[in-house]
Amino acid sequence: MPRPGLGLPDTVRACLFDLDGVLTRTATVHFAAWKRTFDEYLQATDPAAPPFSQDDYNRFVDGRPRADGVRGFLASRGIELPEGEPGDPPDAATVQGIAGRKNELVLRELEEHGVEVYPGSVRYLRAVKAAGLATAVVTASANGEQVIAAAGFADLIDTRVDGVVAAREGLRGKPEPDTFLAGARALGVAPSEAVVFEDALAGVAAGRAGGFGYVVGVDRVDQSDALAEAGADVVVDDLELLLGEQP
Repeated sequence: MPRPGLGLPDTVRACLFDLDGVLTRTATVHFAAWKRTFDEYLQATDPAAPPFSQDDYNRFVDGRPRADGVRGFLASRGIELPEGEPGDPPDAATVQGIAGRKNELVLRELEEHGVEVYPGSVRYLRAVKAAGLATAVVTASANGEQVIAAAGFADLIDTRVDGVVAAREGLRGKPEPDTFLAGARALGVAPSEAVVFEDALAGVAAGRAGGFGYVVGVDRVDQSDALAEAGADVVVDDLELLLGEQP
């Protein structure tokens, strides 16, 4: 069935949306939490070390499970820490401790300030549902359920694959395609019949690696060229710009 007005190929039956940075503005919250977490650690261990940057976030952290983000960034600085255990105290010098510290900061921010959505993305999500397409949120966040509920669009999402689901089912995080493939399976569609919406380079790479029919890059931090190089079929500043477009 044709999908007029959504900017998607006619073969698309389902839409798989990343959460942070695509539907909600919580990507800025995550960046701030990562920066504070890593800068405090770096200052305590090597005061001369360059601080955590937006480029570090884009390359090593964005879209990935928390522990993978910790390992990836620290490896870029030549730092290797013990893995530790889930539940390590947030001041522990372990991968799990640093990951826990970051999550503690994010939860505090969300509790104090709530969740802000991208209005254009929500309008697009409503248009997708009105067109009869199935929808999923696919996010590395372990707080996906809470964020979706707080954002107010749970009724527009058919299924959710988040960090909790990934841990339970042993799914590898982005840039591996496992979580997107799980979302497609849950919706009963083949990857070739689904479109991935992502703002993270790792997420776009996951969509391309999974053989999805279409990959939309959402450029929130001036990285449109990098999103295209990672495999996005089209890059937009806001999903609302796709309304009325033809692929």
